[in-house]
Amino acid sequence: MTRRLRRKVAKKGKDEAVTLSYLEIEVDELGLERNGIVDWTNLPDDTMIQLFSCLNYRDRASLSSTCKTWRFLGGSRCLWSSLDLRAHKFDAATANSIASRCVNLQKLRFRGAESADAIINLQAKNLHEISGDYCRKITDATLSMIVARHEALESLQLGPDFCERITGDALKATALCCPKLKKLRLSGIKDVYADAINALAKHCPNLVDIGFLDCLNVDEAALGNVLSVRFLTVAGTSNIKWDLVSHLWPKLPKLIGLDVSRTDISSDVISRLLSSSQSMKVLCALNCTVLEQDPSISTTKTNGKLLLALFSDIFRELSSLFAETSNKGKNVFLNWRCSKNNDKNLNEIMTWLEWILSHTLLRIAESNPQGLDDFWIKQGATLLLSLMQSSQEDVQERAATGLATFVVIDDENASIDRGRAEAVMRDGGIRLLLNLAKSWREGLQSEAAKALANLSVNANVAKAVAEEGGINILAGLARSMNKMVAEEAAGGLWNLSVGEEHKAAIAEAGGVKALVDLIFKWSSGGDGVLERAAGALANLAADDKCSIEVAVAGGVHALVMLARNCKFEGVQEQAARALANLASHGDSNSNNAAVGQEAGALEALVQLTRSPHEGVRQEAAGALWNLSFDDRNREAIAAAGGVEALVTLAQSCSNASPGLQERAAGALWGLSVSEANSIAIGREGGVAPLIALARSDAEDVHETAAGALWNLAFNHSNALRIVEEGGVPALVHLCSSSLSKMARFMAALALAYMFDGRIDEFAPMSSSSESTSKSVSLDGARRMALKHIEAFIRTFSNPQAFATAAASSAPAALAQVTEKARIQEAGHLRCSGAEIGRFISMLRNSSSILKACAAFALLQFTIPGGRHAVHHASLMQGGGAARVLRAAAAAATSPIEAKIFARIVLRNLEHHQVETSI
Repeated sequence: MTRRLRRKVAKKGKDEAVTLSYLEIEVDELGLERNGIVDWTNLPDDTMIQLFSCLNYRDRASLSSTCKTWRFLGGSRCLWSSLDLRAHKFDAATANSIASRCVNLQKLRFRGAESADAIINLQAKNLHEISGDYCRKITDATLSMIVARHEALESLQLGPDFCERITGDALKATALCCPKLKKLRLSGIKDVYADAINALAKHCPNLVDIGFLDCLNVDEAALGNVLSVRFLTVAGTSNIKWDLVSHLWPKLPKLIGLDVSRTDISSDVISRLLSSSQSMKVLCALNCTVLEQDPSISTTKTNGKLLLALFSDIFRELSSLFAETSNKGKNVFLNWRCSKNNDKNLNEIMTWLEWILSHTLLRIAESNPQGLDDFWIKQGATLLLSLMQSSQEDVQERAATGLATFVVIDDENASIDRGRAEAVMRDGGIRLLLNLAKSWREGLQSEAAKALANLSVNANVAKAVAEEGGINILAGLARSMNKMVAEEAAGGLWNLSVGEEHKAAIAEAGGVKALVDLIFKWSSGGDGVLERAAGALANLAADDKCSIEVAVAGGVHALVMLARNCKFEGVQEQAARALANLASHGDSNSNNAAVGQEAGALEALVQLTRSPHEGVRQEAAGALWNLSFDDRNREAIAAAGGVEALVTLAQSCSNASPGLQERAAGALWGLSVSEANSIAIGREGGVAPLIALARSDAEDVHETAAGALWNLAFNHSNALRIVEEGGVPALVHLCSSSLSKMARFMAALALAYMFDGRIDEFAPMSSSSESTSKSVSLDGARRMALKHIEAFIRTFSNPQAFATAAASSAPAALAQVTEKARIQEAGHLRCSGAEIGRFISMLRNSSSILKACAAFALLQFTIPGGRHAVHHASLMQGGGAARVLRAAAAAATSPIEAKIFARIVLRNLEHHQVETSI
């Protein structure tokens, strides 16, 4: 097959205008193929430069390093007319290293004070535009130095975060050093005083666009002296003297557009501005509370001028700027961009409107004031989507950020407004965002990925993102070398992975490997990306197949590394949750053992149970609970100090969330399967907090606390401790009142262990009076316990079915009793030989209630289909249980419950014996 290249060329269409098309050229025509091997270095220079222009700066550098030819082309000055340094560490050393390429640099975007300090080292004397964010720490000295070295500067924008350390002194320096300045937009300056503004008016005759946004004080009278200004915004600025404004600013001879959004302007001032100014065409007053609460505003005459406010139809107002009928409705921005409009004034107005609307809508979304749902759904979402298609990159970014922000209702609980999210989806926003995410511009990639991540909290939007190919796009962005891009993409995969239907698609797109690689790539200094990557892996690890992929991709090592080394609680919580999910699949894969065998894993999780953050403690305890199902892990956790740590955790969580209580008790339940651990838990003081947790209002906590106490009660010393600590009333309450059948069942078993006679055999010797007192106390507790065990057993009895089963051994009759008695979740319990032996011994107990309880328990453990039924049956068949069961079933003194349950257990044993022999 002949290889083909698609080469960009220009040709003339029917109207003689130059248009772009693609011409297919065979490789051998270009002389690229030699002996069957393509030599890509022989591509024409203009083709390679075009290719370079489509890459981000990092990829340009990588491609330039491959050979001398491309290194020369990669340094072409035409590729270095603009530079976006926001995603890079930019200091003086970096600036010096690329200074030789920046001779023709005209446009620069940077982030933070360190980058600002390094700008002068670029020696880009022809720089026309500077735009910076994260400017809180930039000082007057830094800004003065920048403007002094760049006299050709025409545009200076710092924001939207506040420039807290910049004063009017730096503005005076800017005015003196940059006489060609046309655009000045600054955010958050405390005091823009008169001398500074007057200096701008005097020394910058071309200054047409001024923005003092979110400032504390701006001298209104001085602004009235800037006669060159055509576009002025004071959005968010406070302490404005509106009476002075209404008299002075209408006299500005060239003022076309004024933005007073998010201020306390009144309808009277609005009316005077609209009626007095001869040149003004647009007045933007979005989210002005005083104005919106004034009913008289609806009667205000605009005198043919545009008034853009939350209560107005913004698209209709904008359409009135155009004479053509095609520029109507919600497509007004799109139609304007596609039109061949030569009206310079109109184009400038629309360009300015894009900028101020994107800025104001983002600010409104960030503050999230009440009562704007109708605006966002009917106009706001569509406006943001329209602005996302702007030719101004910063407008696109802010619009995407606005979409990511305005849908969020509650950051803490990751909840979004369904109506707003679906408004974005309804207007084609998902496809637009995915197209932005595919841009080579990393700023757009980052903001689009953030919006997709937030919107995907909504299940319907997540489905749309997946159907539009968003999972592949986000998985690709997660591999980005740009931390901001990778972080937002990982956030998108985190939210998408909540849906079970998306997990396999994420794995197929290479998302698992990309997420694991992110952890290794940003293991230090990347808390945000690490939390999102670990959170996504935690969701994926909950799926059996995906959990295997996580392990194969190195996820166990990566997550343990985070649990051991990272100090940020969000990362610790998600790493522990991911390890818990990896270990949750039991016998279906080997991840449980793999986590336990990873160096430092168990020690790290034990240490995290001591975290000051509840979420971290909860997830660490959950991970230890799951890991304790593996025999080797169980003992290794104890050796790592897990018993002491978990007892301390249980003691401290009486007022904690039910989730933490459940996991703390669950982890102790898991460890207490081992008799040595059970004894250690009792010795460390674990009985009292478990009794306290058994009194919880949450049934999930009932189950884990009852399970732990059941295991502990097997040991006579612990059983006595439970009695002494007041555990009998707590277990009796669970046995009779819990909404969880499992909690009631295990509470009954714990009470049966405690009063089957063992505690009397091992009770310590004491004086006669003490012995009499304890005997009375134990007798009273025994009577109470047996009474409630009996009541519990009878809740699973059906007298009519029992009578039928007693009169006949027909399988149908026994099956009817089994169905009534069955506790579904009990099939997941796994007992040891000693525990099974204890119940068999209990069948010989003189107490008819304990006989019935033992038979009932053995029934639950052997019901066919139970996870461990075959295991339990084999233990019983090897221990001579059948003989004891037959005796119990035939004994005249046995209660009917014990007889029937014993017969059912015998039938179960026969079933398992036949099953294993097949």
